[in-house]
Amino acid sequence: MTEEDIIKFDTADPLAAHRRHFELPADTIYLNGNSLGPLSTASKHRVREVIESQWGNDLISSWNKHQWIDLPLTVGEKISPLIGAASGQVLCCDSVSVNLFKLLAAALTNRKSEHAVILSQQDNFPSDLYIAEGLINLLRENGISAELRLVDAENLEEAIAQSPDILLLTHVNFRTGEVHNMQRLTALAHDHDIQVIWDLSHSAGAIEVALDDCQVDYAVGCGYKFLNGGPGAPAFLYVASRHQANLEHPLQGWMGHRQPFEFKSNYVPDEGINQLQAGTPGILSMSALDAALSCFEGITADQLREKSLALSEIFLSRIEGDSTCKALILVSPREARLRGAQLSFSHSDAYPISQALIEAGVIVDFRAPNLLRLGFSPLFLSFSEVAKGASILKHIISEGLFRNERFSIRAKVT
Repeated sequence: MTEEDIIKFDTADPLAAHRRHFELPADTIYLNGNSLGPLSTASKHRVREVIESQWGNDLISSWNKHQWIDLPLTVGEKISPLIGAASGQVLCCDSVSVNLFKLLAAALTNRKSEHAVILSQQDNFPSDLYIAEGLINLLRENGISAELRLVDAENLEEAIAQSPDILLLTHVNFRTGEVHNMQRLTALAHDHDIQVIWDLSHSAGAIEVALDDCQVDYAVGCGYKFLNGGPGAPAFLYVASRHQANLEHPLQGWMGHRQPFEFKSNYVPDEGINQLQAGTPGILSMSALDAALSCFEGITADQLREKSLALSEIFLSRIEGDSTCKALILVSPREARLRGAQLSFSHSDAYPISQALIEAGVIVDFRAPNLLRLGFSPLFLSFSEVAKGASILKHIISEGLFRNERFSIRAKVT
């Protein structure tokens, strides 16, 4: 693909104008939005307004005057169209881990037998497995037989046929970027009377998700990756409306109470999705996410998906077949429709290569043991940037620049 072709792609890009919403450093190619989205101008202004005007001047009256109390529901409603959910099914609160604990516990109240089984994938996102394992241990300590059953991807359908209670999967694999067929796996699980929980942390805001159409039971996702809500942004959860009336979960916090400001000693859950709230929401971080979501106005999930795949294809076209990069092994699916908005390559020197790229202004990340990972956020990346990033990668490898000793020193965050 020629430079002229790249320019044509940028000229015809319907999302190009949305880059203006983000405050990206000069001379930086940010291929790491799959770990932390960049700062939007809207978020910066909103947080300043909340601190200086709302909190600063209106103090506690801001809970009513500026509708702080409604933010978990308001933000949830803004996330809904990005994940294919009708109104009243998405709530913004807590972290992915906390929300997953709530939903796993809620789903297990309807287990089919005395022995509770959560089925997941061996290479699922580790934190999700930790939460599931912790819940299993808690059940066992209370005399309930339970297990977390892990299988490889190729054995997943066979394991579903054994009818566990819950199927817990991440839509886009954080290591490889491989995308599960949500509709097929959810339908297969339902055929065996299994409830399904999907983790959308690497999906929401980058590819199309159709929770309602797929008849998904529950889902969780984070706000700081492709949704650009900022470091530690609150997460979201989805509960299909058909499950909400009989929902039970153990984190019965006061914000999920039907009348929280009556301060009654007994817990009565709120109606609908709001019963999943627990403690007081973090207004500063939730306000930042609320503002960031305005950057998606007028954009469809199909547009996000189309551009993210086109960006990754441009990158691949620049390095495939190049003898310089022959040691870079693509571990993401080569067929575009089978992967999310990322590419992962294995290399014995993946970490020092990642650090050399970062020093050269191409921000990527590393995932143990040997993966170089690149994210293709469709809202702010241009095709010319991605092509230039590939050229810089080739230069770093061909010149052996990554072999400098300083690039091998591991930081706490990789």
